[in-house]
Amino acid sequence: MKPADYLLGRKTFDIWEEYWPNHAEFWMGINEGTKYVLSTTRKSSDWKNTIFIQGIADIKRIKAAEGGDIHVWGSSKTVQLLLEHDLVDELKLKIHPILLGDGKKLFNSTSKFSTFRLISSITTPKGVIIVHYIKAE
Repeated sequence: MKPADYLLGRKTFDIWEEYWPNHAEFWMGINEGTKYVLSTTRKSSDWKNTIFIQGIADIKRIKAAEGGDIHVWGSSKTVQLLLEHDLVDELKLKIHPILLGDGKKLFNSTSKFSTFRLISSITTPKGVIIVHYIKAE
């Protein structure tokens, strides 16, 4: 099975870069997958398979290329950028029953109108709702 590729914002990447190279036994394939990092401040990393990209044109080029799915974890500003440019094909969300005040918003005023179709949903015993949507055609 081919490892997944990841699109990460710089802040999420900074956290991952400190942890995952030394804890790959908990997430098989994390070090083998390509990590595309959206950053205007970083240009290099010792973590193998890391490629730094500059902006939306790079993301569109990666999305148009042959290859598997690209996963985004965390990276709220990157997700908002993808939604703004209508580049999201799937949403897999974990909704936790916790109120954090203002918190970070997934959708904002720059998000494009899109319709998604629910594929699956479950609720864990602790009340976490896990949903999977795909973009409706």
